[in-house]
Amino acid sequence: MPTLICDCNKTMPLKAASLGTALGETLTQHSVLCRREAGAFQQAVKGNEPVVVACTQEKRLFAEVAENTEGAVAPVRFVNIRETGGWSRDAAKAMPKMAALLAAAKLPDPEPVPTVTYRSGGRVLVVGPLDAAERAGAMLQDTLDVTLFAQGGTGAQERRFPVLAGRIDSLTGWLGAFQLAWSATNPIDLDLCTRCNACVAACPEQAIGLDYQVDLSRCKDHRACVKACEVAGAIDFTRSPVAETETFDLVLDLRAEPAFVQHAKPQGYFHVPAFEGAAALDVVLRLRDLVGEFDKPKFFTYKQKLCAHSRNEQVGCNACIEICSAQAIRSDKDRQQVVVNPNLCVGCGACTTVCPTGAIAYAYPSAKEQGTKLRTLLAAYTQAGGRDATLLLHSQERGTALVESLGRDARLGRAHGVPANVIPVALWHTASTGLDLWLSAIAFGARQVAVLVTDEEAPQYLAGLKAQMAQAQAVVRGLGYTGTHFELLQAGTATALDAGLRSLGTTRQEGPEQPARFAVAVEKRATLDLALDHLVAFAPLKPEVIDLPPAGAPFGTIGVNKDRCTLCMSCVGACPSSALQDNPNAPQLRFIEKNCVQCGLCATTCPEDAITLQPRLLLTPERAQPRVLNETQPFACVRCGKPFGTLKAIEAMLGRLGAHPMFQGAAAERLKMCGDCRVIDLYSSKDEMRIQDV
Repeated sequence: MPTLICDCNKTMPLKAASLGTALGETLTQHSVLCRREAGAFQQAVKGNEPVVVACTQEKRLFAEVAENTEGAVAPVRFVNIRETGGWSRDAAKAMPKMAALLAAAKLPDPEPVPTVTYRSGGRVLVVGPLDAAERAGAMLQDTLDVTLFAQGGTGAQERRFPVLAGRIDSLTGWLGAFQLAWSATNPIDLDLCTRCNACVAACPEQAIGLDYQVDLSRCKDHRACVKACEVAGAIDFTRSPVAETETFDLVLDLRAEPAFVQHAKPQGYFHVPAFEGAAALDVVLRLRDLVGEFDKPKFFTYKQKLCAHSRNEQVGCNACIEICSAQAIRSDKDRQQVVVNPNLCVGCGACTTVCPTGAIAYAYPSAKEQGTKLRTLLAAYTQAGGRDATLLLHSQERGTALVESLGRDARLGRAHGVPANVIPVALWHTASTGLDLWLSAIAFGARQVAVLVTDEEAPQYLAGLKAQMAQAQAVVRGLGYTGTHFELLQAGTATALDAGLRSLGTTRQEGPEQPARFAVAVEKRATLDLALDHLVAFAPLKPEVIDLPPAGAPFGTIGVNKDRCTLCMSCVGACPSSALQDNPNAPQLRFIEKNCVQCGLCATTCPEDAITLQPRLLLTPERAQPRVLNETQPFACVRCGKPFGTLKAIEAMLGRLGAHPMFQGAAAERLKMCGDCRVIDLYSSKDEMRIQDV
């Protein structure tokens, strides 16, 4: 795959020879590839083999040049090595990073995934004060079908749009499928109202505004307005509120408080409480573009059999529901699982990060593809002579803009810029990677993983990232690798980012002597095992156990109070990961620690409250072997002698039912029998009673 590099009018100290050696190809260095050297680009794109161009600023220009190139034109991939490394005070030392970025650009595109389709006919609901709503409607009416829902304000005399009024009961949905439910509580029928203003003038309490709605809290039942409206007959105080529903494709909410309170609002919903200036114009332009059919990737996959959310009507893990900022995930009690609404999902991936089992996985790009990218970046960086790599994970929109802004400031001497050992990696969302990929990155050779968050992340995302980083750091530090390997950088400006990046280099981090070469697996737990195996193999310390923080721990053991436990095995039936098992040959409760995901279903299911969770990472071979947590003597049927339960369980049952009138005499004795003997004894007793009656 040919690579074209450009030092942007000699503002970057590129070394074509060293970059070419790292990439395994001969590179020609350009200085004005987007101008008088554009012929070299045209020559390179003739054919079918994809071409990598190390410039993102002039993507549009290069696309136009390609369109005007005769013959077959190859696909072009663009990568930024200028703001990410070439425009920095460390630019002379940034060749390994540039080689890494160029190598990653050569990777194949992510595998296609199913899509979610939205269909919008352009029917927009504008909610808010009538004057503001009419002003917004006037800006939208040439391309959209506008309906207003008046909430106070002063309307114009000219009736330009359909106007609804009353009490909004609910507003739900997403782009192309918003459902409005309201109650028509207004005594004035806006369809009959002529806006003659006779009622406004007649009302002695001034309870009627120019939005033609009656403020019932101020109305004193004079009914002067009814008399003034005799001819039109638009006012009727005896009319019962009518429940109404209607469907819209888009919603523009001009009220002070939004209809949707979640951090990530549904697609097609815009909340602009101050509809003026640049903000209003921006929203109008975005609304006008939302007519037609739109597709987005289905960002997640879900495997119910791995889910630790619910078993036997008991709820264990709620991590994905609690962290979702779009309220796209809910609990389905009937199906004993979580349900993700793909229309509300914004693709942040936070649910996949906190999921302990991997039941919800990020699909586009998948963890496997992300792992390949991280491994490629770090391998190319090391091969080119780079050391102590830090991966800077950031969002592809706000985060990318901050990194590029920092590069421009560095070029002008106002900032240090991105350090030579910091490799920026753009993600769809910063919450989409977690413990499995972070630990894999350390195994692949990174010394530090930093996640850049800006003002676009929801508060619960920050809490989730911090909890995951605490888990990862506890593992790495417990293995004896010194330093801080995981950092959350919070920055809203290039200046703040510059300071944060420079602070990363104040301490030295240790990592494995040799980089791992494993491929990130499809299953999250399998990837964690691969990363842990490599980190343990080269660890300075060899502890048997590493204690983990309780919040979000994906590993651990359980404690069983043997005095309380009756070995009823309810916990075994509830365990989603087969960590808890029974023994078909003896009354034993067994446990495989490697399988435990610390979901808590066993603890919530246990009728005796005998189970407690203990987050930790066991590193001895016993981690993968079953061990007995509790055992007792079997209880033998008093009639046939066959064991059918445990001594403790039968004694507990007899103790609880001993005073019950239904379990006295022979009935109490049947509790000590197996199922077969209980039936035989019951029918034998009935036969004896019939004989006695005869």
